[in-house]
Amino acid sequence: MLGDALPVTLADGRTVDHVNLDYAATAPCLASAAGAVNELLPWYASVHRGAGAASQRCTLAYERARQTIADFVGARADDHVVFTRNTTDALNLLAGCLPAGTTVVGWAGEHHANLLPWPRAVRLPVPDSPGAAIRALAAALGQLDGPVLVTVTGASNVTGEVWPVAELAALAHRFGARIAVDAAQLAPHRPVSLAESGVDYLALSGHKLYAPFGAGVLVGRADWLDAAPPYLAGGGATARVGDATNDVDWHVGPARHEAGTPNLLGAVALAAVCADLAAADRDALAAHENALLARLRAGLASLPHVAELRTFAADHDRVGIVSFAVADVAAADVSTHLARRYGIGVRDGLFCAHPLTRRLLDEASARLGRPLTGGAVRASIGIGSTAEHIDRLLAGLRDLAVS
Repeated sequence: MLGDALPVTLADGRTVDHVNLDYAATAPCLASAAGAVNELLPWYASVHRGAGAASQRCTLAYERARQTIADFVGARADDHVVFTRNTTDALNLLAGCLPAGTTVVGWAGEHHANLLPWPRAVRLPVPDSPGAAIRALAAALGQLDGPVLVTVTGASNVTGEVWPVAELAALAHRFGARIAVDAAQLAPHRPVSLAESGVDYLALSGHKLYAPFGAGVLVGRADWLDAAPPYLAGGGATARVGDATNDVDWHVGPARHEAGTPNLLGAVALAAVCADLAAADRDALAAHENALLARLRAGLASLPHVAELRTFAADHDRVGIVSFAVADVAAADVSTHLARRYGIGVRDGLFCAHPLTRRLLDEASARLGRPLTGGAVRASIGIGSTAEHIDRLLAGLRDLAVS
């Protein structure tokens, strides 16, 4: 992991190692991602556009990256893997590929990337349990005709709570609908598989998966992607361009939506991390993360001036993300205090999930019996997080209560 021991100077003049508890926004870089980029850089050349040795090597690296990522997400043999910039880009691409008249059904608790792109949307209320989510979806699907796409997060970027993706996929398919999953927060923490879960489309970001080189993917069924207009019009997406206006034959397959020179280094970096994680002991990584998460949540629960945000029951399965608010202290002041006095990086605000975070703040305020203002604070952990990091955060919050 790069950046494990970055020195930062505190307000009192002391120097400490920086503690990164902001993985959910942008995860640190795995050494394998940087190594893959550095290894290929001397050969950096065009992809799919040259017969020279460098171009051929880069083309091979790009397509190998596509296959590595396909394997990592359990793609089916006939799924497409389309390289994008990030999850937001991937879901906007999918929105442009929907058949005419498609209704998109989702929940009000989604990240904006999965809330805003859809042109014809039904937004279901935030459920208080996985069962409620399934019941609400069944009721909605029973009233719809024509093509339908269900969209859902794999794990909430606000609470870390894991959603019942496989159950929702099975339900969608019973009604003849398809399902797309925003796996930006799930994939860094848990194995994902389109084939095993029945998910039709999956989107993720490299920068949340320890590969901060500007690449993401949309993976899923080919027919909608091949039938839609290209996401971008330009070189690489075209099989033939005639002399007359609009006399164009477009490629099918991923190339249809990857016009222009691709982000080769981003693709290679993302594939390197996927290969690393696929070879790792994911159960051991999850056990370490769960121990840290339990330590963090228990520590927060012991602080009478702090309220954790949650949608489902307190014991519901979740990944290493916890959002909370401090009574009578604005979230921005909390994060500044933690940064300047403890060398900790966290996120504050509404986390690009404004409707959900506002609602959860209101609910947490009622539980605490005190006002919670100015957004929430989010601490997120991953590979490289330690018990010392958690303890330093809790110390900073205890200090805030009396400072």
